[in-house]
Amino acid sequence: MPHLVILYTPNIEAQTDMPALCRTLADTMLAQRDEAGKQVFPTGGTRVLAYPAAHYAVADGRDDYAFVYLNLRMAGGRTGAVKKATGDALLASVKSHFDPIFSKRHLGITLQIDEGAGQVYDGKHSNLHPLFNK
Repeated sequence: MPHLVILYTPNIEAQTDMPALCRTLADTMLAQRDEAGKQVFPTGGTRVLAYPAAHYAVADGRDDYAFVYLNLRMAGGRTGAVKKATGDALLASVKSHFDPIFSKRHLGITLQIDEGAGQVYDGKHSNLHPLFNK
């Protein structure tokens, strides 16, 4: 954890580079620091995944509207200031990425951040963390 999942209407794929957006957002997450200057998200646990929606309906359907939904899921324990700074940084990166197509089409973007406090089950199996925790 953290995992940032992007769900988007595939009608934007020809106008943007989704793999580049994923890398930019992962780098944005890895650049976040807390009040003590410590990295907020572990390098080995940071994931950004993007999925085109197989089926979708946006607004009234009278135009080829597009939508991008981003959901960051992270473990609890971070301060409100860190969460806000993370959200602001991610949204700034997303806006910058999509800025070239905002003048060409209608596009809605939503970013939500959820904490995993009180999860019913949180199973993990990874050999990535040891790779970066040297």
